[in-house]
Amino acid sequence: MTTALITPAEAPGLPAHRDGNVLRWLGAYASSMVGDSVYYIALSWAAVQEGSPAQAGVVMTISAVPRALLMLGGGVIADRFGPRRVVIGSDAVRCAAVLAVAALLFLTSPGLWPLALLAVVFGTVDAVFMPAVGALPARVTSRDQLARVQGMRGLAIRFALVVGAPLGGLGVAVGGAAAAFGLAGLLIAVSVPLLISVRMQELPADDKAGAHPTSPLGDLGDGLRYIRGHRVLAPLMLAIALGDLGFVGPLNVGLTLLADERGWGASGMGWVLSGFGTGAGAAALLLTVRGRLPHAGQVAGYAILAGSVAIGALAFVPSVLAAVGVALLIGLLAGLSGAMCGALLQTQADPAYLGRVTAVSGLVSLGFAPLSMPLSAAAIGAWGTGPVFVVSAVVCGLGGAIALCVRDLRRAELPG
Repeated sequence: MTTALITPAEAPGLPAHRDGNVLRWLGAYASSMVGDSVYYIALSWAAVQEGSPAQAGVVMTISAVPRALLMLGGGVIADRFGPRRVVIGSDAVRCAAVLAVAALLFLTSPGLWPLALLAVVFGTVDAVFMPAVGALPARVTSRDQLARVQGMRGLAIRFALVVGAPLGGLGVAVGGAAAAFGLAGLLIAVSVPLLISVRMQELPADDKAGAHPTSPLGDLGDGLRYIRGHRVLAPLMLAIALGDLGFVGPLNVGLTLLADERGWGASGMGWVLSGFGTGAGAAALLLTVRGRLPHAGQVAGYAILAGSVAIGALAFVPSVLAAVGVALLIGLLAGLSGAMCGALLQTQADPAYLGRVTAVSGLVSLGFAPLSMPLSAAAIGAWGTGPVFVVSAVVCGLGGAIALCVRDLRRAELPG
C-alpha cells in the first residue's frame, strides 16, 4: 500500500478545524468510534440472547485480556510499520470480522462461540489499533495544532457515545443482532477510504534514526527506556496513572452504588452521567476553539487536583441536582486535564516513539485503571461510599501533585 507523504514544510498552515486533511482523519476516526459503540450494543444483545447473564458478562469482558496483554506490542507495530497503515489494516480486519458474524447470525443461531471469538479478535486488534490511533495526529497536522486536534478527537468520542448507542438500539429493534452487527461493520468500513485519502507528514531524519534498533523486543525495550529517561513523559505517565486510578472506580461502579444508596434510581444516575458527559464535551470544545492553552503542565496539574476535590465531594451532595452540577464540573476538569495530558504526550514525544508512548499510556488507562472498579465496589461494601470516594480523590490528587511538583512537567508548554 502506498502512503502519501508530505514534509513538515509542505504542511498546510490552516488551523486543524479548517484543514481538509485533518477533517478526513477526524471523519474516519468518528465513523470508526460510532461503529465501535454499535458493535458493543450488538455484542451485548446477542450474548444475552444466546446464553445466560453470566455467560454474556464473560463474552463482554473477554476482549479486555488480549488488549491488555498485547498493548505494548501494538505500540511497537505502530512505530515499525507506520500508524496509518496499521489503523487501515486494523479497521479492515475488524470490519471483516463483524460482518462475518452478522452473516452467521443472519443464517443460523450458532450459540456463544462465534461471539466469544469475535470478542477475542476485536480485543487483539484493539491492542494494535489504539496505539496507532494515538500516533496518527502528529503525522496529519503541524505541532502547533496538536492541542486543537486533541479537542476535536474528544468531540468525536462524545459524538460516538451519544450517537452510537441509539443507532445500535435501532439496529437491534429493526433486524436483531445481525442487523446491528452489519451496521457496525459498515460504519467501520467507512473509515478505510477516508484514511487512505489522508496525507502523512514524513518523519524528520533524526526521528527515523535508531527507531528500529534490533528486533521487536529491542524496540519495546528502547521505547520503555525512552519514556523512563524523558524528563516530561516519565512523570506525566505517573500522573496519568494516579489520576485514572482515582477517577475510574468512583465514576463507574461507585456512582452506581451511590445512586442506589441515595435512592436516585437509574434515571438519577443517568442525569449525573449526562452532566459528566456535558462537562467533558465542553472541555473538548474549548480546546478545539482555542487551539492552545498556555502553561499546559500547570493547567493539567491544577485540573487534576481540582477534579479530585470534586470527586470526593460527589459522595456528600444532598440531591440529584447538586450531583449533576458536581459531575458537570468533574467532566469539565477531567476533559481539560485529559486533553492537556494527551496534547503533551503528542508534542513531547519524538514521532518515531509515539506508538510506544501511546501504548504505555493506553495500558495505564485501559489495563491498570479498571482494576480499581472491583476494589472500589468491595471497599464501598465494607466502609460505605463517603470514605471510598475520599480515598479515590486523594489518589487522583496525587497525580495532580506530581504534575505540579516535577519542574519539567510543570513548566511544559504546548507549541505556539
